[in-house]
Amino acid sequence: MEQLRLNNTAITLVDHVEDRVLSYLSEHDFKLGDKLPSEHELAVSLGVTRSVVREALSRLKMLGIVESRTRRGMVLKEPSIFGGMKRAIRPNLMSEKSLVNLLGFRVALEVGITGYIFENITPADIKDLEESVYMEIALGDNIYANISEHRFHSKLYEITRNSTISQFQEIIYPVMEFVKSNLKTYVSEINSSLQERGELVTHQDLLRYLKAGDENGYRKAIDQHFFVYKELIRNNNSGYDSCNYRSDYFSAE
Repeated sequence: MEQLRLNNTAITLVDHVEDRVLSYLSEHDFKLGDKLPSEHELAVSLGVTRSVVREALSRLKMLGIVESRTRRGMVLKEPSIFGGMKRAIRPNLMSEKSLVNLLGFRVALEVGITGYIFENITPADIKDLEESVYMEIALGDNIYANISEHRFHSKLYEITRNSTISQFQEIIYPVMEFVKSNLKTYVSEINSSLQERGELVTHQDLLRYLKAGDENGYRKAIDQHFFVYKELIRNNNSGYDSCNYRSDYFSAE
């Protein structure tokens, strides 16, 4: 495919046209729901072939920026912020470093939303969390059945009343499942050690802080709750190889 040079970076003609289509829509003040020009009109306006425009529009459809509607053709729509990311995240195809970076992002986000949780939590939310904790099937050493883990933390994200934050939980969930599955021994050993020292923070502990309205206590507790992942991140960043958590467990290197 023909390539162009832009700021010393090689890009394809379709890449360039994709950017030009977006610029065209912005410059002509298109709004959500507006019908886009036809492929022919865009091709003439941009000075390229219809096949190139068609591929560029196909990419925009995949990103959720445009969609086809019966009898209207292509229209502009509001994209899902994480739509493309959700399609792209396939843990088995990702490097260990990428997986660990996503874990770090998740830990930072969940600790960071503490203020939002305490601003918005209601008695009904507390009841939902109580039911979640009650129904949990603990496997030992702070490793919960996947459905229980997902339900508890999804509820925390939901309490923020921020749909973008909630969407991220759905994206990160497959990564968490993959890491826990491939690092079962590592996670178990760390959590067993924490339990012996009385430093293991469970969902029940987190719920206790939420019910007491203790924001500072909760913030410290949720940070400690993710100790095993923070340890993994620290070891990965330092290049520490003597621990068994490394490449023997990850199938994506």
